[in-house]
Amino acid sequence: MPLGLVLDLLGTFFFAVSGCLLAARRGFDIIGSLFLGALAGLGGGVIRDLILREVPNAFDSPVYLAAPALAALLVFFLKRSVERLRKPLLVFDAGGLALFCIGGTVKALEAGLNPIASALLGVTTAVGGGMLRDVVANREPQLFDPGDLYAVPAMLGAGFTAVVWQADLYSPVAAVAIAAVVFGLRVLSLRFGWHIPHASAPWQRYED
Repeated sequence: MPLGLVLDLLGTFFFAVSGCLLAARRGFDIIGSLFLGALAGLGGGVIRDLILREVPNAFDSPVYLAAPALAALLVFFLKRSVERLRKPLLVFDAGGLALFCIGGTVKALEAGLNPIASALLGVTTAVGGGMLRDVVANREPQLFDPGDLYAVPAMLGAGFTAVVWQADLYSPVAAVAIAAVVFGLRVLSLRFGWHIPHASAPWQRYED
């Protein structure tokens, strides 16, 4: 099985689980859970493929629909643990982020985009599904949370992938290593509350 397909399917499953977990916490039914899981798992890839002017994999290959269905069933049968699902939700989201930033970058590079554009598309792939998931679930997207380091790990992963690809060193081992770094950085940022500076300095009051 091609490495790109493996990364896509695993990323889709991890993000789909995060969507289904959020649906469970919101009290959605099984159909709502399946929809939110599919949106989270497939959204980033659909955005990527549309930008590349390709038929989205989610509509071209039925195997991609199996991941959200499996995720919805998995969460449905674990519904008694919903009250303790915050940490698993974040962990599965981190896993999807790590895999999609690599898969999106590689697909863009294979399509002939330059390394910078490919890395940007890799980040878009990584954060797109999660952002759609949060908006539909009426939750502030993690991408815009000032106290959360969300897109930075994906940026680093996409950048590393583009550099390794250009150096002709990309391989399954390199992909796993980059994914591990991105995943680890994301989990550590959640554990220790890391964040980047805000868009503007705090307001100051001036008196005459």
